[in-house]
Amino acid sequence: MKTENHGVLIIDDERPVLMTLEALLKRHGYQVETAPTATQGLKVLKTKSPSLVLLDLRLPDADGLEMLERIKSELPKVQVIILTAHDSLHNAIESIKRGAYHFISKPYAPEELLSLVEKALETQFLLREAKELREKTQQLEKRLEIAEARPAPIFKSKPMQEIDELIDAMAPSDANVLIVGESGVGKEVIANAIHARSRRAGQPVVKLNCAAFPQTMIEGELFGYVKGAFTGAMQDFPGMIGSADGGTLFLDEISDMPADLQTRFLRVLQEREYRPLGSTQIMKADFRAIASTNRPIPQALAENRLRSDLYYRLNTFQIEVPPLRKRKEDIPPLIAQFVKQFSQQLGKPEPEVSPDAFQKLLDYSWPGNVRELQNAIEYAVVLAREDIIGVKELPTEIQLPPELQQAERSALPRSGVQTLDNLERTAILQALAECRGNKKKAAELLGIQRPTLYNKMKRYAIEL
Repeated sequence: MKTENHGVLIIDDERPVLMTLEALLKRHGYQVETAPTATQGLKVLKTKSPSLVLLDLRLPDADGLEMLERIKSELPKVQVIILTAHDSLHNAIESIKRGAYHFISKPYAPEELLSLVEKALETQFLLREAKELREKTQQLEKRLEIAEARPAPIFKSKPMQEIDELIDAMAPSDANVLIVGESGVGKEVIANAIHARSRRAGQPVVKLNCAAFPQTMIEGELFGYVKGAFTGAMQDFPGMIGSADGGTLFLDEISDMPADLQTRFLRVLQEREYRPLGSTQIMKADFRAIASTNRPIPQALAENRLRSDLYYRLNTFQIEVPPLRKRKEDIPPLIAQFVKQFSQQLGKPEPEVSPDAFQKLLDYSWPGNVRELQNAIEYAVVLAREDIIGVKELPTEIQLPPELQQAERSALPRSGVQTLDNLERTAILQALAECRGNKKKAAELLGIQRPTLYNKMKRYAIEL
């Protein structure tokens, strides 16, 4: 990264500070602008477009924190380092909360300041390069539409926006990534997004589901083999590592990989070389590693399903994809995406989702996450008549009231002693769930009169 291509603006009302910082930065190749007031600083920002601002908190015409907020609001890509003699924990916390890259107090060590400036500019460079890569990738995807539609990541909710920003920052590097989250949340979609925004986007992304292969087969799938390496090896097979050369290797459900194979793969990550089964030749391993697991990390480590040394090697960046029930804002755009996708596949007009059906989709807790939503929309689009999806076109479990959905999912026998009231309330809820809310049928199933059922529902605060 060439420093002469980066402008730095210093906003400080102390002339000695301006002169010292200007001389220091120019001596290291930076283009430097100075401003003694917030007003002049804003003018420079609009005319010179610097990459970095060194900002004092005490200015004659503005509060430094408010100035920081304005800079990040109007020019969010500009990095800001707070440089002030008014050092306090409150100021430091507020600075970071309002978007500052770092907070450093005066007097400062020149080496420390120069290091911070370099790191801030590197971050800004990575963000800009990631944006350019994303635009190129989007253009490429438009030209190379594939027949099998893949869901694109939706970054509407705040937690997904944070993931989007993290992908932008780290995708251009070759850092290892570990993606965690429940089944169906879209871990593979996130892996695709990382690859698409990386420098390896033009190369293959090779995927291996570690839970899909028997232990006796997964080693050969991963490392490859030569003809005659074992019974049935009729020809050479490059393996997933070899196929991912120059690109990305995505290992889905890494905690289902056998422990001894995890040890071998760890050596590949460390030494960047491997040997196919039955071969004496050492092969180079040039790939970016992305792994995922649906098991909570502490549980996977405690149960020895994931070796701690492999975990620490993979965990350069960790992305935790939240379940769909915790990011309801993503449901509407996902519905629109899937309706369009399946309508195109079926060659039929895109149906509208009725307001009551839409509300049902929003209220449902989606234990199967995005994958379950995708299946539900496919089901509804297939059944849709007269260009509309109503409640009756949705899967039956989504049509149930939320309380009955919960009762249906908790119908499995539980251990431990429960009170009679709890048992009776559970029995009523499960009967109503089985009868899809029909009170007459539920009463018959329970062997009681309908008025008795109404009284018991009132007693247990069951409202439908």
